[in-house]
Amino acid sequence: MTKPLMAKATAVWLVDNTTLSFKQIADFCGMHELEVQGIADGDVAQGVKGFDPIANNQLEASEIEKGQKDPLHKLKLKFNAAALGEEKRRGPRYTPLSKRQDRPASILWLVKFHPELADAQIAKLVGTTKPTISAIRERTHWNIGNITPVDPVALGLCRQSELDAAVQKAVKKKAADGGVMNDDERRKLVSTEQSLGMPAEPRHGTGLEGVEKFTPASREEEERSPQDYSNADSFFNLPDAGEDDDEDDHGRR
Repeated sequence: MTKPLMAKATAVWLVDNTTLSFKQIADFCGMHELEVQGIADGDVAQGVKGFDPIANNQLEASEIEKGQKDPLHKLKLKFNAAALGEEKRRGPRYTPLSKRQDRPASILWLVKFHPELADAQIAKLVGTTKPTISAIRERTHWNIGNITPVDPVALGLCRQSELDAAVQKAVKKKAADGGVMNDDERRKLVSTEQSLGMPAEPRHGTGLEGVEKFTPASREEEERSPQDYSNADSFFNLPDAGEDDDEDDHGRR
C-alpha cells in the first residue's frame, strides 16, 4: 500500500492542521498539486471531513515536523505489516463516464473480429460485465440495432499491447485445448510484412479442373483443312437424296 486510506479526506486534514506545502501533500496523498490548492481555496472536497493520518496509524508526527521544516522532504507512509502481500482489488477496470457509452460498440467489435476471446477477457479489456457481453453476443441487447462495431483501441478503452496480449493468450489456450486456427485467426497473429512474406498456400481444386479447354482453331489449321459450306445439305449433314428416293420407292411399292 503506497497511498493512505481516504486520500482526499487525509489531504483535507493536512491542509487544515499543518503548514506542509501543496506539493508535499499531493505527493503523499497521490493527488495533483492544483487539486490540493483547490482544497485549500474551498473549491474542492467541500463538505469532506478531515481524516487524521496520525490517529489512524498511517503517518508519524515526526514526519510532519520534518516536512514543515524542510519543503523538499517527502512524507513517508508508516510501515504496516498487515498490508504486506496485499493484492490489488480484482474486477473490471474503471471507465470514465464520457466513454461508457462507447463500450457496447467496442464489445461488438471484439465479439465480431476476435471470437476467440473469452467473456472474462473482454470484460477486463473494456471494463464491462459478462451479462452485457452475453447480450451483445446473442444479439439480445436492447440497442443492438443501433450499435456499430468500433475498435476499442481507437476509442481509448484499452491499449493495443493489452489487446494483442489477450489475443495471444486466447490463441495459446485454444491450441492447448486442441483447437485449430483458421486463416483469419492466423492473419491476426502476424504483422502485414510477415503475412506478405509467407509462401502462398496451395489452392484447393475446383469442379472445373479436368474439363478439357477448347480453343478456337488457328488460321493455319483452317487453311490446312478447308471446308466448303456453299452446299447447305453438306453443312447440316443431311442424308443423300438417293437414299430418300429409295425409301420413297419402297413406300410406293
